[in-house]
Order: sequence, then structure tokens, then C-alpha cells
Amino acid sequence: MSENTGGGFIRRMFANDIATDLAEGRVLELAEIYALDAVSDDERAMIDDYIKDAPERPEFLERVGQARETLAVSFVPEEEPPAGLFDNIMERITKDAATQPPVQPEAPTEASPAVDDLAAARMRREERTRASGARRWIVGAAAAAVIALGGIGVGTYVSAQNDPVNQVLQAQDVQKKSAPVPGGGTATISASSAKDSFVVLMDGVAPAPDGKVYQLWTLPKDGSAPVPQGTMDAQTLSKPAVVKGLSSASSVAITVEPTGGSNAPTTAPVLVVALTA
Repeated sequence: MSENTGGGFIRRMFANDIATDLAEGRVLELAEIYALDAVSDDERAMIDDYIKDAPERPEFLERVGQARETLAVSFVPEEEPPAGLFDNIMERITKDAATQPPVQPEAPTEASPAVDDLAAARMRREERTRASGARRWIVGAAAAAVIALGGIGVGTYVSAQNDPVNQVLQAQDVQKKSAPVPGGGTATISASSAKDSFVVLMDGVAPAPDGKVYQLWTLPKDGSAPVPQGTMDAQTLSKPAVVKGLSSASSVAITVEPTGGSNAPTTAPVLVVALTA
């Protein structure tokens, strides 16, 4: 954890106990281990008592919620171990035990009270160090998970920005035009000269009859034959379709064609919408 002081960053380290962390104002750094239940009941009570009237309470609760949400999203169920794994482990343990010479028990030695006290103090210090290190590790892991999740969000955003449909719909010069479709529903054409493309979105339009699909066509400005631009069946009818070549087209038309589409229109168009380039 670090804190920006204007002149640089100061490393903020965990103490060996929660009470010291709270006394030194590190309650926000405890949010992740609090969220992960990596504190004892007494430590949780100390944090709860501290945070109930603390000015950091809103940010603390927000970080707790983010940590729990991150872990919930990133949790992956464990896979079943391979069949026979336990038996293989036990067999290896048995073989290793058989090849090891027997361990001779050491004669007990009587320790002086001073040695006992020193050993007990060393054990308490090691336990505090392990607890402090565990808190650092948990916070680091939670932060890494948040960063990873954030990275996914950024990637999704960039992907959306690079999507051809979104590029047209979000273009500064986009122009939209809607027209009713016979039988119900509307077709909306969103055109962008800057992207030289337009997007067709059908809303509330019933699927074409069995064995048929809707097919998009662009009608060239030079009066040449209609250019096929893809079909829309029952599964894709409600999804936006992007078509390039706006600058060379005067209109977009929709016909009903056999499944798979046609090279040239076989029926009169159910809809023709003039395009603005």
C-alpha cells in the first residue's frame, strides 16, 4: 500500500497487530482482509468499533464491497482430481517410508526457565510476523484480482469501441432514419459518412415465413444492379447489421428471399429507404 504525499510515495506497511494498524490510521488498508474474513472475531470487533464513526467509513465499506464482488466474479470451481490420485500418493508414501531408516528418539533435555521464556517469546513474535505477512499477502492478492478484473473491463470497453457497429452508431456525423415495415415493426438506418457505413436495426419485426429470410441490398447510385449485403433469419433479425459502401449507395432495400439468400432480388422489396451520404 502507498500514499501520495505530493513529493512522492511513502510505503505504508502493516504492523504486527490490528490495534496498531488502526491507531496509525491504516483502516482502509484492512478493508480487503476484513472482506475475506481473514481476521479473528476480536479483530473484526475492533475494526467495526473503529469504523462506525470514522470519516473513512464510506470508502472502507466501498472497498469491502469491491473486494467481495471481485472474488465472487473471479471464483472458479475446483476441478475433480484425476482418478486414482489418492491411491498413487499413498503408495508413494508407503514406499518412501519403507526406504527411510528408523528415526531414533532423542533423549529429552530439561530446559531452564529462561530458555523456555525465550522460546515462547520467539514463537509469539514469529506468529505475529506470519499474521502480518498473511495480511500483506491477502491484500496484495485482492488488489491483483481487482486489477485483473479492471483489466477485463478496460478490454471490454476497448473491444466495444473497435466494434464496427459501435463505430457507426457513435460517429459524430451519424444520421438516423426509421421506416415502418409491412406487417409490423420498424427498420432504423443509422448512417455515417465518416465511416462510409450504415447500420440496419429491425425492431418488432416478425421473422420471415418458413423457408424464407429477409435480405439486405444496396442500390448503387450509378443505377447498376442491387448489391446483396447479407440475410437476416429469425436468430439474427433483432441484431444490428453493419454495411459498408455508403458513399456509393443511394438506398437500402429489404426483400424476402429463400433461406440462404439470392444473388439478385426475386421479390419486390418490402422496404426501400433512401440513404444520405
